[in-house]
Amino acid sequence: MKTGTLKGRDFLKLLDYTPEEIRSLLDMAKDYKEMKQAGISHEFLRGKNIALIFEKTSTRTRCAFEVAAHDLGMHVTYLDPSGSQIGKKESIADTARVLSRMFDGIEYRGYGQEIVEELARYADVPVWNGLTNEFHPTQILADMLTIQEHFGSLKGKKLVYLGDARYNMGNSLMVGCAKLGMEFVACAPESYFPDKALVAQCMQIARVTGGKLSFETRPQQAVKGAHALYTDVWVSMGEPMEVWQKRIQELSPYCVTRELLAAAGEQAVFMHCLPAFHDLKTGIGREMGQKFGRDCMEVTDEVFESKRSLVFDQAENRMHTIKAVMAATL
Repeated sequence: MKTGTLKGRDFLKLLDYTPEEIRSLLDMAKDYKEMKQAGISHEFLRGKNIALIFEKTSTRTRCAFEVAAHDLGMHVTYLDPSGSQIGKKESIADTARVLSRMFDGIEYRGYGQEIVEELARYADVPVWNGLTNEFHPTQILADMLTIQEHFGSLKGKKLVYLGDARYNMGNSLMVGCAKLGMEFVACAPESYFPDKALVAQCMQIARVTGGKLSFETRPQQAVKGAHALYTDVWVSMGEPMEVWQKRIQELSPYCVTRELLAAAGEQAVFMHCLPAFHDLKTGIGREMGQKFGRDCMEVTDEVFESKRSLVFDQAENRMHTIKAVMAATL
């Protein structure tokens, strides 16, 4: 297993990595997954320590980092929003330099991309992006591993992202598809399309890799021949409740339904980074369902629970791909 070429590197966004480097991380993740399933010990980083800074809490990201670290033999210190003074009583630069003296790697999950970039600039150890407003690179690695497992390859596969494509998931999926020679379609109202400067950058990448990017407002048209229909929650963490009414009104036509999955074709699968509002079994889901008369938001329960749904494969693969990132960079 080759790990040396990426040693010491930060993992902040997929734009920083070549297609070959991304594929090498996917290969490593595949190897680690096979070892995990076979019960083969792989504590290759025994004695190392990492810090997890979570300004935004998360179930999957925290669990994936912690289990991956423990499997590799590392110790973990978790800093939740109340456990760190980053940007409050202590500057980001000072935090980076202090933690670098104590830890071998630092994960950050929170707000602006500029925060994790500044952490990396001042840290003397690798810094990993667990999610920012703009990018979510560890999720995309898990998604690509999932697609590769299901279809056997990535190149030429068509992924349609439905909903709000302006933020981390729309951005990161577009970058990942461009880097790996895939076809990416953002399907949303025009005001929900990704940033034009990032689109131009991804177009340039796709011209080299053989990827394709397109932008469509009509769901039935967008999904034709798609291999994966991908969506995410319509309202992100930290956004005010008042946003719901506008988002539901404008994004309801982009809900992934049985009819939309059928329009894509028998080959199509459903993907979601979770959590998902596919029923009324969450507090927010019940509240929004009662308020707006809906039994789901971005995806129907029928699609979410169907045999064509890969959401829990994606969730598991967060652990294997994060393990690859930490092992490669440490």
